[in-house]
Amino acid sequence: MTPEQRARNERGSATIWMVTAALAMSVLIGLAVDLGGQAHVQQRTHDLAAQAARTGAEEVLAAPAIEGRYAHIDTAAAGRAARSYLAQSGATGTVRVRGDRIHVEATDTYRTRFLSIIGITTVRVRGDAEAELIRSLNGEER
Repeated sequence: MTPEQRARNERGSATIWMVTAALAMSVLIGLAVDLGGQAHVQQRTHDLAAQAARTGAEEVLAAPAIEGRYAHIDTAAAGRAARSYLAQSGATGTVRVRGDRIHVEATDTYRTRFLSIIGITTVRVRGDAEAELIRSLNGEER
């Protein structure tokens, strides 16, 4: 085989390699962007859950000695406050109040930028947090 025939047989092989490499790089860049975006929404959702739990835990009834406690979380008001916080932030979630603890689980959705090319358009993320009412006097827990 002469060099001229060999060159004719190899025509287009560099183009196929470049297209394959460009496609692979695009997929990797897309994964990096979308996984970074998902991590950001995940952190935001966790922060929303923490703030909703804190907001709910601030709903305190300061009544004289109910079951031996001087202050406790108002269960109904705490649930409403936490759910309201989530709704105002655009997230959804569940709220559970047990005793002096409030647990919030928030969910949100990340809309993909690049992965939608392969059919993954949204990714659901979840974050949860808990707050507890702690009574203290002069900085000491009671």
